[in-house]
Amino acid sequence: MIDVDFWKDRRVLLTGHTGFKGSWLALWLTQLGAKVTGIGLPTDTDPHLFDQLALVSRLKGHHLQDIRDLAPLQKIVQECQPEVVLHLAAQPLVRRSYRDPLGTWATNVQGSLHILEALRPLEHPCAVVMITTDKVYENREWDFGYRENDRLGGHDPYSASKAAAEIAIASWRDSFCGQASHQTPWLAIASARAGNVIGGGDWAEDRIVPDAIRSLAAHQAIPVRRPEATRPWQHVLEPLSGYLLLAQRLAMAHQADGVNPYTTCFNFGPSLEANQPVRELVQEALKHWPGEWVDLSDANAPHEAGRLHLQIDKAHHQLGWKPRWPFSTTVQRTVRWYHHVHNSPEQAIDCCIADIVDYTQAFS
Repeated sequence: MIDVDFWKDRRVLLTGHTGFKGSWLALWLTQLGAKVTGIGLPTDTDPHLFDQLALVSRLKGHHLQDIRDLAPLQKIVQECQPEVVLHLAAQPLVRRSYRDPLGTWATNVQGSLHILEALRPLEHPCAVVMITTDKVYENREWDFGYRENDRLGGHDPYSASKAAAEIAIASWRDSFCGQASHQTPWLAIASARAGNVIGGGDWAEDRIVPDAIRSLAAHQAIPVRRPEATRPWQHVLEPLSGYLLLAQRLAMAHQADGVNPYTTCFNFGPSLEANQPVRELVQEALKHWPGEWVDLSDANAPHEAGRLHLQIDKAHHQLGWKPRWPFSTTVQRTVRWYHHVHNSPEQAIDCCIADIVDYTQAFS
């Protein structure tokens, strides 16, 4: 599914390259031979995966830049002349969005539009994948999954900002891609919706896996805020493979008249059996790193969705994409990464590469 020949020497602009998903994707792209220019914020945790992997040395360009500032983005785009753009930069945390709602909206909506505006002057074909989240849907606490044509919405500032970003991206594409004098014929733009990814190297605040690992390493009970909340857990490599495949298809189907079947939105989620309560995730993790957990449910905590599940038929039928690792493998791989790196920090890159190799082999 991932075409090595397509990615070799391909000029790629990756935003959010210093983040958790961005670091994994930057490593994978450089392993494929792509020439990667990154735009991201300085690392803000210790440890941090981007630093653990020493990714600066692997990149063609490394820019610490806030996407809320348009002019520097325009300069970077003109310098690197990307053929593929993977836009991951975001404020990605629900609880932080309650503390900084305006910053969340500015980054996730206006920042995304800044990326598209910076790309408009390009004069060669460019495939653009704008990554949002599985939380863009108006959550009705359904037992069944959301499809790409379901209503968008969001209760918390993070979810609402990402839903708004989807609307803004679609509006920008409809308004400014085409043959008219105010349009560009060179951009093929799609959006990708995924979330609740886990995997080695996530050190963010207020996420269950990093919280669990920090507690286990300190020989403390894992604090669990919402043990019954159900999420579509997937290894980080699953949606990243979808982003790469979508970018390939966008690029290969590009037509100057704008006719491209992939310039739309796609869900990337796990198989049904991976939709599990947080409690099950923690108990599965404890099979690989023994410890205990404690229920810290708080009725006064900020609102978060209770149930969330995506339908992924569209990605399967139109892209040929499907998840490869079941829930048990996803958790086992994730915990094993942290356990190995906890004992030998220098093994971080070897662990990541081993996961990428094994995941890629699952395609064959």
